[in-house]
Amino acid sequence: MTATVQLRIALHKNSFDPYSLIADWEQELALQQHGPSAAESLFIGRVRANSSEGSPLSALELEHYPGMTERQLQELASRCCARHMAASCLIAHRIGRVYLGEAIVLVAIGEDRRGQAQRCCQELLEALKHDAPFWKREWRTDGSHAWLRGNTPF
Repeated sequence: MTATVQLRIALHKNSFDPYSLIADWEQELALQQHGPSAAESLFIGRVRANSSEGSPLSALELEHYPGMTERQLQELASRCCARHMAASCLIAHRIGRVYLGEAIVLVAIGEDRRGQAQRCCQELLEALKHDAPFWKREWRTDGSHAWLRGNTPF
């Protein structure tokens, strides 16, 4: 197991380019003499066009408690990476209003084995979805909105 997992976690108030963040992350790892991982698993989630009930959406809004959210993300990532022996982890997550097609989350895991990287990425995504303290509101194209239930335990 890698002695220290290289974690980078950031919340973004504005849109971000996931591919630029990945390139910066890989460059940072190289500068730290960490070197590239043999396998990387990446996930980019974007705001979808319809709600789970099929209503057309214009945006998704995410609220959080500063400080608490970052600590929780750090804890979720550290535990998940330790279980899967990941060498590095990048999480970028939007807060505020996010519009259709914009990236809302990026998770990248670096590991020596493909399977472990993929499993770690999947598990961390599920943890972010269900255990991270984000409160989400869907904004519909008709101007109405609704808070989502059941995806955040707090």
